[in-house]
Amino acid sequence: MQEVADHRAGTIALVGRPNVGKSTLLNRLIGQKLSITSPRPQTTRHRIVGIVSQPTAQFVFIDTPGLQSRHAGRLNRALNQAASDVVLSADVIVVVLEALRFGAEDRAVLARVPPDRTVILAINKVDEIADKARLLPFIDELSRVHPFAAIVPVSARTGRQVPDLLGAIGPHLPAGASLYAEDDLTDRSERFLAAEFLREKLFRLLGDELPYATAVEVEQFEAAGTLRRIGASIIVDRPAQKAIIIGKGGEKLKTIATQAREDMERLFDSRVYLEVWVRVRRGWMDDPRMLRSLGYE
Repeated sequence: MQEVADHRAGTIALVGRPNVGKSTLLNRLIGQKLSITSPRPQTTRHRIVGIVSQPTAQFVFIDTPGLQSRHAGRLNRALNQAASDVVLSADVIVVVLEALRFGAEDRAVLARVPPDRTVILAINKVDEIADKARLLPFIDELSRVHPFAAIVPVSARTGRQVPDLLGAIGPHLPAGASLYAEDDLTDRSERFLAAEFLREKLFRLLGDELPYATAVEVEQFEAAGTLRRIGASIIVDRPAQKAIIIGKGGEKLKTIATQAREDMERLFDSRVYLEVWVRVRRGWMDDPRMLRSLGYE
């Protein structure tokens, strides 16, 4: 029986401008790839929960979409609203910055943080700074910008000082029993994660703008022992986009599907039979029914 008086549990929102490494940090904290990543900004679209359970605390991390600015439309308004809702409801907020970089976008993120909330600063990508002495004046400058409860330099890529970040967050979580079972890693289903892994490959393997005009819908998901049978559609807005994704002789689509399947097999620890189609749905980013079916509203 868990002694509630000696245990803490709560939600922690990971916020920051696009491409500061929030999703990579979440994956490092959990020790498992849950949130998709790519070198491109604004990859994350969904609220992703990652759970870390320790004997004295349970950390429920929420990776939020970065502020969406690439396209004005119903989809981006929904994503920005989702990010704001997470910030307003979290027990602790971790603002993620890039080492030696604090600009207007970072200030805008900080301005959205409720003034009554505990805020911890994670300075990411410190592994990319050759002269670590340069971090000291940067940390000093940031300590005067906001009354952070703690400032922790980390490297999400290497794991450097990530345990220190957990140590800084723990005392600020509410006292209470765990919110999830001890062996839970996320509240998301395998079906959802399959769609996300396929969407990640679109960002990694396609041109600059096309991935932002795509979505993924899993139409079939069957689990039988150590086999998953998955049928998924890549949604695009125009026939020309469909042709690019399929590629000459279907080679591009085959590469996308193969790499996604390999990631799914690692996460699910099972064989995966994956079929992928490309479907044209004109105006899907402004269609409320499509956005609801894709889980954006």
